Amino acid sequence: MMNGQTSFNDIIKKSILHSDTFTSVSVLEIFFGTLASFLIGLFIYYVYKKTFRGVVYSHNFNITLVLMTMITSLVIMTISTNIVLSLGMVGALSIVRFRTALKDPLDIVFLFWAISAGIAIGASIYPVAIFGSAFIAMAVFFLSKKKWKDITYLLVIHYDEKAYDEIKTTLVKMEYELKSKVVRKNWTELTIKLKLKVDNTAFVHTLSNIDGVKDVSLVQYSGDYAA
Repeated sequence: MMNGQTSFNDIIKKSILHSDTFTSVSVLEIFFGTLASFLIGLFIYYVYKKTFRGVVYSHNFNITLVLMTMITSLVIMTISTNIVLSLGMVGALSIVRFRTALKDPLDIVFLFWAISAGIAIGASIYPVAIFGSAFIAMAVFFLSKKKWKDITYLLVIHYDEKAYDEIKTTLVKMEYELKSKVVRKNWTELTIKLKLKVDNTAFVHTLSNIDGVKDVSLVQYSGDYAA
């Protein structure tokens, strides 16, 4: 039984050592792979910038998408030349931990898109990277435009008590949700969530002109507000 198991292990070792797994990547393949990953990364960069709907746009994160596509393709080209190296690379990458917090779930989607495109290019499956990225971009543009039909905002009003009735009369015309109400001596801070059309913000001036209103702020609500 031991002899049979030993011979089986020897066969596995010999099949790995003598198989055609230790190949090399030509300079031309490296050049075209890196160039293709750079172009696809730039395409992802453009889509992210044009469809960004968050509060603060991060240019550094967008550059990361381009570099992530290129680096992933290089990693895949490297491990594809050697089965032993690929197993070691999997073990090495499994201990890597990224602690940067991504508040917007769409950022994770774009990051995964860049990694997937890099894997396809590194494996020389260019049609998957090109056509797949094109279809993903169309889906992102379509869904991002649908979102703009109804935008959620946070309205913050600082006022004294004499202005409350008139503020309530103005707000009753709109659908809103109370997020918080803070009272500081004679002043009150009211935070509400409401949905508006893009050009329907004239009521802000109406509220600011009410006697007793100190200031009015209207900001886009991204869903990570903590009351």
